[in-house]
Amino acid sequence: MASKEYYELYRQSSIGLALIDTLDAMVHDGRIEPQLAMKIVGTFDRVITEVLADKVKARLSFKGHLDTYRFCDEVWTFLIKDANFKLDNQSNIQAEKVKIVSCNSKKPGET
Repeated sequence: MASKEYYELYRQSSIGLALIDTLDAMVHDGRIEPQLAMKIVGTFDRVITEVLADKVKARLSFKGHLDTYRFCDEVWTFLIKDANFKLDNQSNIQAEKVKIVSCNSKKPGET
């Protein structure tokens, strides 16, 4: 049975970058093998996707000016200027620029 592949986009999150920095230091110090580090990162890709899908129930709405959008390799990217986010608890957050990356929950070819 082939293993399911997961998107790698959460590697660029703050927690993903911290994990990768820590693993790089451990490999550099000889505390773990590079293959183990790659396996850990692959597990991170799977677990972060599953946890966010199962545990996060919060919703938000946003308005802004769509500056740029593109669709490439089944991934949407939106660049929004002057964004205003309204959270479930009715608080508002404003941002000058926001980049939203949206992927299908299943990769192309998956059933």
